[in-house]
Amino acid sequence: MTALRADAASPSLPSPMPSHLQRRLSIVAAVVGLHVAGVWALQSGLLRRAMEIVIPVQVMADLIEAPQPEPPPPAPPAPPEPRQATPKPPAPKPRPAPPPPKPLPVATTSPEPSPMQAAPAEPTPAPVEPVVAAPVAPPAPPAPPAPPAVVEPISNADYLNNPKPAYPAMSRRLVEEGRVLLRVFIETDGRPTRINVLRSSGFERLDRAATETVMQWRFVPGKRGGVPEAMWVNVPVDFKLNK
Repeated sequence: MTALRADAASPSLPSPMPSHLQRRLSIVAAVVGLHVAGVWALQSGLLRRAMEIVIPVQVMADLIEAPQPEPPPPAPPAPPEPRQATPKPPAPKPRPAPPPPKPLPVATTSPEPSPMQAAPAEPTPAPVEPVVAAPVAPPAPPAPPAPPAVVEPISNADYLNNPKPAYPAMSRRLVEEGRVLLRVFIETDGRPTRINVLRSSGFERLDRAATETVMQWRFVPGKRGGVPEAMWVNVPVDFKLNK
């Protein structure tokens, strides 16, 4: 009973703070301290220097220690080539036993055939030469047809009754003689239509008398292949005096 009174008479002590409140207070104190230290560092320039030192070092470290590209995975090893099995040599075949020796032939004498009994040798046939056909000559070209026969006009037929040229009287007195060769064109009806003097007699009167006389004559027309055809003909006329 005495003890209980003493406790009741003593002043009451504060109860201890919970642990989670202590943890929060410590965190708040740490944050406040850090802010105070930061403000002090900004004011004194220490933080700026630290940043100048830390940042280049960090950049250099990043440059130096840049991540290297990973090497490609190694290629899988090639499969080993299959070894070819070496063929085994064939087993030697057993040699066959040698055949027994054959009996040697016995020599026998055969009678020689007589000449009469010998077969006659067949005659060797003579080589047959191939018959070469002679080359056939090409047919000769047909001969050209003969030109049609030409018959000149005729003036000396008896049935024509062509008169002789009259002898000019002056030529008689002057004893003019000679031959006149005329070129006369005869139509198909036998009439002369053109006359030229091929060779003169030397006297104009004789030439003119011959031309006038032949212009009045009639001719048998010339023919070519049996057909009457107009053509030229030479007509000689002679002048000669009877002495």
